[in-house]
Amino acid sequence: MLKCRTMWRRLAPLTRASSTLCRQNTRRAVLNNERSPALVPLARMSSEAPAGGNENKIYFLLVGAACLGGGVYAYRTIKGDKDRYNDRLEEIASRPNKSAPDQPETYLSTESPVEPAVETTEETSPEATAVESPDPATTVEEEIAAEPVVEAAPEEPDETAAAPVVESEPEPEPESPPEDLSEPPVVPAQSEPDTAAEPPSSEPTEQSPVVDSEPPPAAESPPAESSEPQSAAETESAAAEEPSAAPVTEPPAPAPLPVPPHAPYLLIGGGTASFAAARSIRARDPGARVLIVTDEGDLPYMRPPLSKELWFSDDPGVTDTLRFKQWNGKERSIYFQPPSFYVSPEELDKAENGGVAVLTGKKVVHMDVRGNKVRLSDNSEISYDKCLIATGGVPRNLQVIERAGEEVTKRTTLFRKVDDFKALEKVSREIKSITIIGGGFLGSELACALGRRSSEDGLEVVQMYPEKGNMGKVLPEYLSNWTTEKVKSEGVRVITEALVKNVSFDDGKVQIKLKDGRVVKTDHLVAAVGLEPSTELAKSAGLEVDSDFGGYRVNAELQARSNIWVAGDAACFYDIRLGRRRVEHHDHAVVSGRLAGENMTGANKPYWHQSMFWSDLGPDVGYEAIGIVDSSLPTVGVFAKATAKDTPRAAAEMSGTGIRSESETEAVASSPVASSTLPPAPLQQKDDYGKGVIFYLRDKVVVGIILWNVFNRMPIARKIIKDGEEHADLNEVAKLFNIHDD
Repeated sequence: MLKCRTMWRRLAPLTRASSTLCRQNTRRAVLNNERSPALVPLARMSSEAPAGGNENKIYFLLVGAACLGGGVYAYRTIKGDKDRYNDRLEEIASRPNKSAPDQPETYLSTESPVEPAVETTEETSPEATAVESPDPATTVEEEIAAEPVVEAAPEEPDETAAAPVVESEPEPEPESPPEDLSEPPVVPAQSEPDTAAEPPSSEPTEQSPVVDSEPPPAAESPPAESSEPQSAAETESAAAEEPSAAPVTEPPAPAPLPVPPHAPYLLIGGGTASFAAARSIRARDPGARVLIVTDEGDLPYMRPPLSKELWFSDDPGVTDTLRFKQWNGKERSIYFQPPSFYVSPEELDKAENGGVAVLTGKKVVHMDVRGNKVRLSDNSEISYDKCLIATGGVPRNLQVIERAGEEVTKRTTLFRKVDDFKALEKVSREIKSITIIGGGFLGSELACALGRRSSEDGLEVVQMYPEKGNMGKVLPEYLSNWTTEKVKSEGVRVITEALVKNVSFDDGKVQIKLKDGRVVKTDHLVAAVGLEPSTELAKSAGLEVDSDFGGYRVNAELQARSNIWVAGDAACFYDIRLGRRRVEHHDHAVVSGRLAGENMTGANKPYWHQSMFWSDLGPDVGYEAIGIVDSSLPTVGVFAKATAKDTPRAAAEMSGTGIRSESETEAVASSPVASSTLPPAPLQQKDDYGKGVIFYLRDKVVVGIILWNVFNRMPIARKIIKDGEEHADLNEVAKLFNIHDD
């Protein structure tokens, strides 16, 4: 039809020219003779005009030829499409026909194809490669035929199935192979390609005697079976004994047994944000299948106890149990859920009600956002429908330590994970001195925790930092100085205004030389100088990294792309009140992970939550903070005399949990009743900061609040920051927290 239209457009001008010439000749004849032209003028017109009857004949001839050509083209096009359609149907129909007959043959072949396989051991390798070739086609079959389980299975079991085929003994019991491999249902499908490759062999008669002759040696005794055949059979029996190791050792197998090929919800990272997202996804979609991929060897756990309660445990085996007593005396584990809560990765796609699976010891090294798949460190790939990046961060290190050499590096701990806690706890019992570089939350908590051992084990603990006082970047100067004295009282030697110039190893000691000439010798170093967000996937995924705060830039829904979300320490989000921020605290990981999980299921909620964080300097001093807490901002502090209930221990007893996170207790801010009690005189506040509220101001508006030994009042602080109002008298605002009530 397209060619006919084109031909008509080319011939139309000729038609119009010919008809116009005829009309002009007729008009001249009428004007000359003053009468209607007869037949003679018709002959005269055709003879006089150069575009006469011959042109008309050419016109009709061309139109006819165009129509004929168009018809021939349409016929050939329709016929070609029909042939291609039939070929495609035959190709599609042939694929299920190949796998369908193989399934019944699998169970029959497991009974008898043993002996022929021994003779054709060399032929199994080309057959295995031939079986691996349909792997890309399996994805097409999964879309057309509704049997993804059968198709996904043949990928790995080529090796495991080849072993029973070579060994003539496991064949006697046709039912035993499916029973032994019922957990990885991949094996029956693997035997299909072997049977499909072996039907041409003309030795079925030999197989039957083998089945009858050796029924007892079931799959329980593979070593006995491997001793009878030759060395080649022995190697294959070893592969049968350890099928999981075979795909790892052989690069052709792209997906080892524990790695599922597809996950509807893929969560990268095994921290608090990932677990909160998984729990949120399952709450909104009970049948969801969630896969968590983490490079750590542990299930999701909470990090705060690693620098707090675990160090105060009386259990000598705390590094093995990872159980601790909270400040309220109750015992619990650092893991969010026991192993029974999770589904094994290989069973995730077969779980009727879905579930959460954790793939440990695997790191995602590449993201293909167009193909919706990721590549792991072992070159296996996982496709996904929706993905969450919650990779957290890695602890920073000082350049002078990195350049100091291997001896110093071996004696330096970057504290972040469970393995770091275990290593530092062990080292602290074997050495005489330890130095902590850093005066922030982590450094101060570890200093107080290790300081308790100074009197028990004779351990010397040194804490050094460039600020004038402990947590000098967060607390006002007067409170920072008070906190420094508190840390010293725990048995810690504090060195302030310490700028590290050089680190070396000499005479079995790590020597730290400061810029002012002071030298500190120690047995071990702990660098607690901040966190660097993990953004290694930004380049391959094409995601934007914030140049000021670091981390992946996300929108209000924590979305980096159409089907990729980011939560936790790695997310740089926009705060509707405080601008763009990146937060590195437990409560933020819980809330952002939960919101990301909801949005992955279609909630489309914006992130407006003001996350909080807390720190404890032992069981007697602790504080909670929210918003922007920066010592460079103007501050107003209102303090009162503390009582026995104004400690982290008492707060834990009241709340019943050691993780003081408002997001987990789901407290709701109500209209508090201000206390009518007058605050103590300012003179009593100078030396004793028992409990109080510190307001951080920017343009006379409260942008941050620290509750010093004041607990379970965070909803009030959150509401004050959310309102964003200017307060004339912050003493009246402090009454909302009831700090003056006994």
